[in-house]
Amino acid sequence: MGIRHSGREAALQMLFQMEASKNPAEIVIGLFWRSFDTHAEGKAYADGIVRGVEEHLDQIDQEVTTASEHWRLERMSRVDRNILRMGVFELLHCKDVPGPVILDEAVELAKAYGTDESSAFVNGVLNRIADVHNRRETRDPEPEP
Repeated sequence: MGIRHSGREAALQMLFQMEASKNPAEIVIGLFWRSFDTHAEGKAYADGIVRGVEEHLDQIDQEVTTASEHWRLERMSRVDRNILRMGVFELLHCKDVPGPVILDEAVELAKAYGTDESSAFVNGVLNRIADVHNRRETRDPEPEP
């Protein structure tokens, strides 16, 4: 498992906690790292995702709403919704990470933490968003650390 992958897992857990507790990112980040540990780069990546999703939440949720035809955000499972938020944040704001890597990572998280239908749902929504923002690069991505 790569460093960023473990960072994404941590970010998903923190986003889930933020939504459940209604606490801001800084409080959730502080509480989370009291109980868990990871590589410094993974921690920094996770924290960046959580802060970025909080900062751009309205834009991210609009992207998800537009791309997920016939699905309101409130109807999505909390896991799927937060995987999508994380994926959209990375697609829009992490230009150093290849789009296919972002999509693959989101699908893997959906398989690990979501329902049987989550991976297909997440893949479909993020592919639409990636198409709109030209993030479906076909070149072979560099392996992540």
